[in-house]
Amino acid sequence: MKKSIIALAFIATGLTTGVQAKTTALPTLTDTAALELVNQGLQSCSKDGYNVSVAVVDRTGSLKAFGRSELAGPHTVDSAQKKAFTAASMGQPTANLAKLVTDKPFLQGLKDMDSRMLLLGGGMPIKVDGQIVGGIGIGGAPGGHLDQACAEAAIKVALK
Repeated sequence: MKKSIIALAFIATGLTTGVQAKTTALPTLTDTAALELVNQGLQSCSKDGYNVSVAVVDRTGSLKAFGRSELAGPHTVDSAQKKAFTAASMGQPTANLAKLVTDKPFLQGLKDMDSRMLLLGGGMPIKVDGQIVGGIGIGGAPGGHLDQACAEAAIKVALK
């Protein structure tokens, strides 16, 4: 009986065979950073004359911050959120995924993997210390490559 009580004490304190669980905090996307990314995305597109919506999600794809130009089309709200979700979920720019399914038709199923995904340019993963902490999606510029340029500019300025 004493031996089992001692063994339980060692297990409970993590002293068994020198192996201990090492916990490291994952980097996170702060509310302040999310709002700054939205503001920078709106500003970047605005200076080029584009009325857009900007969505920022956390690593789980949950909406963290959102902004919309007064003149942005109603469709841009959903497209920005879906691009942000896709970038965070898949860990790469949405333009890369769009090209991938075009170049490799057998991967077309990626488009239907989740109803929140959108494989159009304009979504970028957000990384902190090499870890994906979220995604930014921009919709409304006249082309996904322009949405992506605004997203890249927002990340560069907001996360410097």
